[in-house]
This record gives sequence, structure tokens and C-alpha cells, in this order.
Amino acid sequence: MGLLGLTGQGGNGAEPELLDTRDRPLRDLRISVTDRCNFRCAYCMPAEVFGEGYRFLPRKDILRFEEVLRVARLAVSLGVTKLRITGGEPLVRANLSELVAGLAAIPGLQDLALTTNGVLLPDQAGALAEAGLQRVTVSLDSLRPEVFKRTSGGRGEPGQVLAGIAAAEDAGLGPVKINCVVQRDVNQDDLVALARHFRGSGHILRFIEFMDVGTMNAWKLDQVVPAREILERIDAVLPLEPVDPNYDGEVARRYRYRDGSGEIGLIASVTEPFCGGCSRARLSAEGEFVTCLFSRGGRDLKAPLRSGVSDTTLSQMIAGTWTKREDRYSEERSGKAGPRKAGERIEMYRIGG
Repeated sequence: MGLLGLTGQGGNGAEPELLDTRDRPLRDLRISVTDRCNFRCAYCMPAEVFGEGYRFLPRKDILRFEEVLRVARLAVSLGVTKLRITGGEPLVRANLSELVAGLAAIPGLQDLALTTNGVLLPDQAGALAEAGLQRVTVSLDSLRPEVFKRTSGGRGEPGQVLAGIAAAEDAGLGPVKINCVVQRDVNQDDLVALARHFRGSGHILRFIEFMDVGTMNAWKLDQVVPAREILERIDAVLPLEPVDPNYDGEVARRYRYRDGSGEIGLIASVTEPFCGGCSRARLSAEGEFVTCLFSRGGRDLKAPLRSGVSDTTLSQMIAGTWTKREDRYSEERSGKAGPRKAGERIEMYRIGG
């Protein structure tokens, strides 16, 4: 490794590559634009905690679009090639297409995507695509209304999400990736139905093991449906075969239907950790630069942004935080130490998935 973790060429080919202490490059930045959401998913923002009286961040504490753009530009200059807009639910942030347009114009950026629950896409997909958004990922845990309401905290209907997926496709934001978080005794019996629904659609369904993100979801290991079991359930009905990853560090293991009718992905953070290839950082809605989904916290960038520091100083702060990164929580969870105690992890709704 070179001085300060710099070696070789960066992801955009312009700068030396930025590496952490385990030689992992900085390639992806997930940008949370709000801590608010119109759903109350039990594994992220359970309704019993986030009720009508819950106090979300005041507007003044959330990064302004120009501040987000400044951080994003510097991140791309340090090797980031992919940006993903997250939340909370990012589509509840007003005038989001303005931010998308600014991000899409950053030289060297190769991929710009957004993760959403999908229900607001029919009204926004066209404007987002026109602004430069390239792809969307939509969350959908079940097609059965009763199960969907259980996982979404009683908000929305599966038909609304399906309408959002259709709107994204019509706007040119396809193929859409659909994420399903699988929980034992909740929706493990819905997997084949989901696979049947999206098979042949051109969209990519991905099954995610239930993870202990944040402190709100009362996670227990026996609630995890291992990726191997998910694969066996679907393969028994719709035969599958493995596919090579699209790129180094891809978190989803790919499988295609043997009849050529599409593919699925499996994200096995619990049973088969992939920390060694993780190239993701996150920018929280309030301006923390976070180096792991399971971090205790992050490096505050909002105060420096608002105090007038130079781009050079801000860039050094981002680079210095990444080069000191040692995170490997999922590997540690699988070891003798066990999972980190509740209260020691940043909340998922603050930094997206």
C-alpha cells in the first residue's frame, strides 16, 4: 500500500487509488437525503417507535443540496464511480430531481441510482429520469397484502409498489432491481411467488438476509433465513444456475433461471459475509461520512462544510477517514465475538441500506 493508502489509479482513472487498511478501494457512495419515510418497516423504522409524535431532524440540520453536491464531487475525485440516493425514503425530499441533475453532471461519475419503496415513483419517475437518474432499486417484501402490511408497518399496498416499478420502467429506469428482506415466520413462504411474478419481466429480484442493522428491529439470529435455504426453495420450483459477478466486490451472488427467463440475486451478509470486498461509504442526511452499514457513527462533514473549509481540507478529511477504515462487522458477527450490542450501531433510517 502506498502513502496514506494511495496506490495505482483511482476508479475514474484520474487520481491514485484510495485504499483502506484492508486494501479496499472507495468506489461507492450512498447519499441519504432525509431521515423521514412514509413507511414504518419493522426492520428499519418500527411504528411503535416512530409514531406520529416522533421528532425527525429539523430542516436546518439536514444537508442542503449544494452541500451534498460538494461532497459528492470530492468523493468522485477520490475514486468513487457510483452514487446511490437513499433515505429514509428519498422521494419524500422536495425537488429531488434538482439534486439528481447536479449529481449526474459530475465528471467521472459512471452510475447514478436510487433506492425507494416505490409508492411515489408514478409521480416522479419521469422527472428523475430526465434529470439523469439511471437506475432504481425498489423494496418489496411480499405480494400478499396482509404480509406486506406487516412488514411495512401498515403503510401502502403491494399494488402501489408494482405501479411504481412499472412507472420506473416506462421512464427508462429499468431493469429495476427489487429487494426483498427475508425473515423467518414472516415472509419466507412468499419467495417463490415473488420469483414467479418477476421471472421474465427483465427486472432483477434480490433476496436479502435479515440483518441486525441499527438497534430498532429486535434482530435475532433465528429470524435469519440463510441464502442457501432461499436458493433451495426457488431452485426446487424454478431451476437456477450460478452466474459470474458483474464486477469485483458485487455483494449479490447471481443466479439465472436455466430456461433463460431472467435472474435473481442473493445477499448473504449474515451467513456469508463479504466485508473483504466492500467498497461502500455513506453520507448521512445530517452530514456524517460513515464507512460501514454497522458503524457506531461517522465523521462529521456538516460543520466543516458550513464553516467555509476549502475543498482541499474537506477532501483530506474524507480520504483520511477512509484510509483509517478497519470495518469488518459482518465477519466479526460470524466469529466468536458475536454481534455488537444494541445501542452501538447507527440507525438504518439515517444512512439507507
